[in-house]
Amino acid sequence: MTKAEKPVRCVAVVQCHISHERCPGVACATAFANREHNFADYGDEAEYYIPFTCGGCPGRRVSRLLSNIIKRMKGQGVEREEIVVHLSACVVNDSGHYPACPHLSYIRRILKRKKVRAVEGGHVSQTAEKRRQAGGYD
Repeated sequence: MTKAEKPVRCVAVVQCHISHERCPGVACATAFANREHNFADYGDEAEYYIPFTCGGCPGRRVSRLLSNIIKRMKGQGVEREEIVVHLSACVVNDSGHYPACPHLSYIRRILKRKKVRAVEGGHVSQTAEKRRQAGGYD
């Protein structure tokens, strides 16, 4: 975090809608609660954790839900600059279940238009990381 950035008070996590049929997001929620993996830099000021899916291809739901999150967080005293959006591992990485999201660049553009900080990744699966490093995914 640079001096110009406000501390993170709200972490929203975008999950792949298709992957969500198999994965409820427990590993990402646990990693956030324990401040592990891609959530390790957040302190106690990160009090809100909001998981949601992209809504299915091509991910247009991200725009609608993010607008609602920004509005509702403002009502809780959280400014847009205090929100960070994580694109979960099921969105940004190949895994044993699915390849990375084919609409990732589109979703990144949505986040940029909404002027929110974005981070790629959430929980890091050690099994998937080993397979990825061994060239197990295309």
